[in-house]
Amino acid sequence: MDGGDRYREFDPPASLRPFVRTIWTYAAPAPEPTVQRIAPDGCPELILDIGSPYEEQGEDGVFRLQPRALFAGQMTRPLALRPVGPVELVAVRFEPDGARDWLGQTAAGATDRRLDMTARLAGVTAPAGDPAAQVEIMVRILDDHRRRNDWSLDPSVRAEIEAAEADRPSPARSPGEQRALQRRFHDRVGAPPRMLRSILRFRRVFDHAQGPDALGWLEAGLEAGYFDQPQLARDFRRFLGCTATEWARDQVGLARSLASQSYKPGPLSPH
Repeated sequence: MDGGDRYREFDPPASLRPFVRTIWTYAAPAPEPTVQRIAPDGCPELILDIGSPYEEQGEDGVFRLQPRALFAGQMTRPLALRPVGPVELVAVRFEPDGARDWLGQTAAGATDRRLDMTARLAGVTAPAGDPAAQVEIMVRILDDHRRRNDWSLDPSVRAEIEAAEADRPSPARSPGEQRALQRRFHDRVGAPPRMLRSILRFRRVFDHAQGPDALGWLEAGLEAGYFDQPQLARDFRRFLGCTATEWARDQVGLARSLASQSYKPGPLSPH
């Protein structure tokens, strides 16, 4: 992590654990003004900026300022961000299927989009420099919404996600059962089961490529389940828009913090 940057993850309380994977905070008092590439990780997020919001590159190549509060839906392609000032934020990383009831609409409606949550979080302020207090505020907002709106999960969707997280094959299903699961994923996850598995496989590459026993990119890809280097290279282009070498050379700040922490595979939060 760059000098002066701070990234921390906090476990959600038991009441939110079926829906929320982690709550994280990040601060960079003097971020490098470079483009940071964020890859899909299979999890939607609710983000509240305390410092300066990032600029996001649109499909037309133009960078535009993100709203102060946003919901980042399921990602199936890379996201390019650029800091414009001191950064500080608190974010809720939901389980892949955990945000449907917070969102209040089908998850597919938010896929590859950042939805403005400014009105929903109007009046919410989080103290700068106090990660624990920032997390407490987000927990209070979510837990209140959960109680009032009776959040729930779809067992068939959660079971398929658990199999994907563990890299287990899906159970045999009839064509009708598979179509029904696709519809449920569209509503609850925002991406098809096959796409989610591809995203999770790519995420596992970063776990093997970093840390004290780090492997080279090709070896990390083979450990994550790729067949060969061309297949891994295609997914780097697909999910990050660059080669592995380019990403390792250029990425700083938030992008590197998320890759070093958030791409570690593990069991889903307990039901």
